[in-house]
Amino acid sequence: MISFALTVKRLLSGMWRAFKMKNFQAIFVLVLLMLISGTIFFTTQEGLAPIDALYVCVTTLSTVGHPTFVPQTGLGKGFMMVYIIVGTGLFISMIGHIAYALIKQPEGKRK
Repeated sequence: MISFALTVKRLLSGMWRAFKMKNFQAIFVLVLLMLISGTIFFTTQEGLAPIDALYVCVTTLSTVGHPTFVPQTGLGKGFMMVYIIVGTGLFISMIGHIAYALIKQPEGKRK
């Protein structure tokens, strides 16, 4: 449990440092918009509960995927294809910025 707490602390520290970069702020907002739009779409078009729709969106963007969810409508399938292509790139870019913020040393600690 201590290891998990330390990992979460490090992730939050990296996000805090990453938020100082304008590019990260823009990507973060776009990822949030992707999650909100996907949740609204899957709730209205596919009949999922909002928490289930959000879960599908997060698992899709994180490239894990949801093993049992398949869109039932043609519109849902088309939306999912675009959602995967655009969202995965944004999500990976956001994770890359967080990783860069974790690896980059603060100015005062450089030798």
